[in-house]
Amino acid sequence: MKVILLDEIKGKGGEGDVVEVAQGYAENFLFPKKLAVAATKGNLKQLDERRNNIAKREAVRLATANETKAAFEGKTVTVDVKVGDEGVLFGSVTAAMIADAIKDQLGMDIDRKRVELGKPIKVAGAHTVAISLYREIKAEVVVLVGVTAEELAAEAEVEETAEVAETETAEVETEAAAE
Repeated sequence: MKVILLDEIKGKGGEGDVVEVAQGYAENFLFPKKLAVAATKGNLKQLDERRNNIAKREAVRLATANETKAAFEGKTVTVDVKVGDEGVLFGSVTAAMIADAIKDQLGMDIDRKRVELGKPIKVAGAHTVAISLYREIKAEVVVLVGVTAEELAAEAEVEETAEVAETETAEVETEAAAE
């Protein structure tokens, strides 16, 4: 059954798209929720007249999503959780917790369903999380779980110092072996 979408539907299309869907899906889900109308001649004619308005709304949505993406660039959010031995969490960090942390710390209200976590975070440290803003536009935020930015920087500095020491030791051993 061909329908005209009245709103964005994930996996199907955007507003004004004419798509083929199962009849039961259209009659039992799309039509009652006013997400689509049947693709009749009259509705298709109305769609042609509304195309300009739909294009303007689409441009506004894309601009807003790009502004939000720019606002998220390089941002870090901290989620406080109890951490056990060896950096393993008691429980896990979910998309809802990340959305709440973003709202509290960055002042941006996003839906937890837009946080693309995959599976819950169960290990302390820095994790990069994608946030779906609109269609293919995604922003990335670094989520610090169970650590602060200062602790993470200090840990990286210790690791860097250890790597330099290992490199110097290897160079000294190589020189000693050459002599």
